[in-house]
Amino acid sequence: MELFLDLVFVAALALTSQKLAADLTWTGAFETVLLLMAVWWVWSVTALTTDLYLAQHPPIYPMTISVMFGTMLMTAALSTAFGQDGAVFAGAYVAIHLARSLFLTPALRGREARRHAARFFFWFTVSAVPWLAGAATTGVSRGLLWAVALAVDYTAALLRYPTPGLGGVPRSQYRVAAEHLAERYQQFFTLALGDVILVTSLTYAGTGFAVDRTAAFVVGFATAVLLWQIYVQRAGALLQAAIESSQDPGRLLRSAPYTHLLMVAGVVASAAGAEAVIQHPTGKTGFGLVGVIFGGPVLFLIGRARFEYEVFSRVSRSRLVALLVLVLAAPVMMFVPPLGVAIAGSLVLSGVAVADIVRAHGRPPEPPSPAI
Repeated sequence: MELFLDLVFVAALALTSQKLAADLTWTGAFETVLLLMAVWWVWSVTALTTDLYLAQHPPIYPMTISVMFGTMLMTAALSTAFGQDGAVFAGAYVAIHLARSLFLTPALRGREARRHAARFFFWFTVSAVPWLAGAATTGVSRGLLWAVALAVDYTAALLRYPTPGLGGVPRSQYRVAAEHLAERYQQFFTLALGDVILVTSLTYAGTGFAVDRTAAFVVGFATAVLLWQIYVQRAGALLQAAIESSQDPGRLLRSAPYTHLLMVAGVVASAAGAEAVIQHPTGKTGFGLVGVIFGGPVLFLIGRARFEYEVFSRVSRSRLVALLVLVLAAPVMMFVPPLGVAIAGSLVLSGVAVADIVRAHGRPPEPPSPAI
């Protein structure tokens, strides 16, 4: 059922990448970030809610189906969310979160479980105000109001949903969901890479099989493989073990959505860059294109470095070197064709992947030693 739910988000991520590729400006990037954060939060809160309450045996099936339908509405309105369909996007987002809590409250057994559902309902009611107010406005005002709404949603979760009269979610309750959610994050990141595969394949299929476009297609595929390899190399495969050995599993679990959001954002940007390069592999390279092609690996590596620190209490030097190279090389890339920029970004990721393999070769598997 969970994997079935994830299929909707593959489509949402693909449309998010396409929106970014079509508008390589600061405004386009800002809007894409807001849309991605909204889509990600629907998945993250749904995954947490399912794990927290599965033991209570509420009717998870109809709840999940309703979330899928709401997410499909958000996905359908995503490309025009900052235009004529803002009310559909924001309305679907608000309805998903409020309906989930209203549905669970009478279905749950136990006072604390119902109190937790009430906390969710309270905070999503608060964020619903700027969400719906933003949908009623246009332009910059919509973006600012939606940014406020997302700040409320993300901050409330970080603080464990402190609610008047109810307090915050007990730390012990997160421990219940820790083991399975580790697997869910791994699954979702793998599915997110389907965004790169899907966007790259669809773009290549519509542009012919010229040599330069074929080369861009190969680089896009290589980027997807490298992102997966860097993610799973030790830390990505040990999230569950890290949670189990952590002194505060709940805290590590609460940080996972933010860490994985950065990595998923890197995947979305990489997919947008691959689409733009396949369409115009030898065209003019603007600042926005360099920002997307290099920004994807930068966001991913920042998230991956934080992830590594959470699991091993350290950060590999190769990731810091790669980030420095990408930042310093970006201005020079303005004078390089898009295909060359994509190749350069892929080579930097290759260096990180090779460094990871060399580091692990001939050594016993490193046990997790979480910083949290």
